[in-house]
Order: sequence, then C-alpha cells, then structure tokens
Amino acid sequence: MKRSTKTILRKILIDKENSKNRFTKNSFGFSVTLMFVVYLTFLIIVSGCDNTGEDINYREEMRHFVENISSYARSFDSDFIVVPQNGHELVSLNGEPDGEPAHDYLNSITGIGREDLYYGYTADNVETPLDAREEMIPFLDMAKNNGKVILVTDYCSDPAKIDDSYAKNNSMGYISFAADSRGLDKIPNYPSNPYNKNQENIHTLSDVKNFLYLINPDNNYSTKDDFIAALQNTDYDLLIIDLFFNGNQLTASDLNKLKIKKNGGSRLVICYMSIGEAEDYRYYWKQEWNTNPPDWIVAENPEWEGNYKVKYWDEQWQSIIFGNEDSYLYKIISSGFDGVYLDIIDAYEYFE
Repeated sequence: MKRSTKTILRKILIDKENSKNRFTKNSFGFSVTLMFVVYLTFLIIVSGCDNTGEDINYREEMRHFVENISSYARSFDSDFIVVPQNGHELVSLNGEPDGEPAHDYLNSITGIGREDLYYGYTADNVETPLDAREEMIPFLDMAKNNGKVILVTDYCSDPAKIDDSYAKNNSMGYISFAADSRGLDKIPNYPSNPYNKNQENIHTLSDVKNFLYLINPDNNYSTKDDFIAALQNTDYDLLIIDLFFNGNQLTASDLNKLKIKKNGGSRLVICYMSIGEAEDYRYYWKQEWNTNPPDWIVAENPEWEGNYKVKYWDEQWQSIIFGNEDSYLYKIISSGFDGVYLDIIDAYEYFE
C-alpha cells in the first residue's frame, strides 16, 4: 500500500504542476486537489506507524531482530550458522538492488535462503516468471558477493524440471534443493543421489554442495527413530530439519547420529525456526491465546492454519525466540544444531 500511495501522490503533484494555469482559474478545483494531496500524505505517514502511533521501520526492525538472534547464538558458538529465508531485499539498506549493502545485517548471517527462484513461484512444477526471478537475483548476488552462501529451494517433481532447477542454480553459484512436495515432508526419490554428491567432510556452510529441506516428517515417518534412520541413510551435505518430531524435542544424541553422511563424511544440521509468525502447535503457545491473544499477535495467516502474524519487534515475542534459557533458540543450541534457518523474514511486507 505504501508504495502505490506514493506513486499516486507523485502523479498528482506532476499533474498539478503541468496544469497550474487551469488550477489558477479554478480555485475550487485546486483546493479539492490540494486537500486530496494532503490526505494521501497523511495516509503515507500513518502507514508507517503501528496502532500506537509509533513510527516503525519494519525492514530495519527485522534486520535488528536477525542481528540480535545471531549475536545471542554466537555468544555460545562463534561459528553458529544463521540463514534467513526470503526477505532478500534486506541485504540492501534502501531495498534496491543498486543500494548500499546492509553490512551489519550481512555480517550477522552466513547465507540466505530463497524459495521459488526457478520453480514454484506461482505454482509447483511451474517455471517462475522471468520478471520475478530477475527481481530476486541481484539481491542474492549482492549477498553472494559479500561472501554469503545462497540456498535455493525450488518446488518441482517432474524429473526434467528437477534437472533444470539444479543445473540453473549451479550455474549461478547457488546451492539448491528441488522439493517434490510443498509440505517439505519427505526425502525425494529423484534424483536417487543428492546433486553434487561427495564424500568430503563438511565443516562450514561454504563447504556445502547440496542440502535436504525436511521439516514436516510426521506425515511420512511413524517414529522418531524411523525418521533419524532415514536421514542417516542419505549423503546430503546439509540437513534443514525441525527441532521437534511429533512434539518431542530432538536431543544432542539424535543430532550426533545425523551429523555423519551415509558415506562416512561429516555434515551440518541446522534447525528451522519461524520468527515472523507464531504457531499454535509449538511448545510456547498458551491455550488462552486462542480466545484472548496478547497484543503482539495480529491475525491468523489465511494460507496456513494455526500460523499467526506477530509484531516481531515486540519484546515479549522476541523473548520467546531468544535471549534466555526458556527461549526457542536456546533449545536449538542445547540440542546441538549447527545453526538456524529463519523463516517468515519477509513479514515486514504484511505490515507495509
């Protein structure tokens, strides 16, 4: 809304300048137009405020949130991996591909995750429109040129499209995963081995040549042991998984089993964590929130039942995510994960 309102206002001001003689003769018309301009200006100002009237830079607040998550995690492990998914515009201070890089933000992260770069933007198995892809790539390259690893998840199940996705991402210098299920609930049957399979020991995100993104295992694995055994039987360099299986937190012993590939090489395991939405199936959710939610819970996401938009800059929400021994991030660290994969980074778009 903010961008379109500014565009309308700019057009009105140009039209007024080009027609100033006519407006001079018609003072009433000029007054009406001036009032409309003032009204639109008011809308622009209000659109950058929350319901308390406080002026908020939603993008900067998300950058600070990620930076603080990183700082907290790295106080335990200086090599802790932090990868925000989507919200790629945050790498630029002004949100433009030719803008100044947001160095504090970039220094706080290890890589960037991006969904739907080549497949899945409009629908699974459908090639992403060129204009959408061309909008994303300059920001991803800005991050890559600043030493960050790019992890792309495309959504396609046709073998020819899977091959195309891997080839195109590889040519760009991106590491990719072709998910054959939007639910991210199983290990793909194709290809039979991970793209760029290798026997190397993986110590840092820069060593990674392929990855598996599987965060809803309950759909296809009956027990935690079955799930862990299935992952152990793969040669992916990096696993992105959830902290919980069927509500039970993975332990340090579980993680130790997962950090060895089938071929004997070591690998990394990082944990999915949503920071832009609250989820009513998580351990932190209180029953009373169903009828009397706290002020920082805004609205349910109509596309994902049980997920709720939050004022992610709110201290109460942030204290759930990090900063204390009851926080989500502390649980992830204590389980032995090598890093976090942060979702709903683009929550600022909802508030803008």
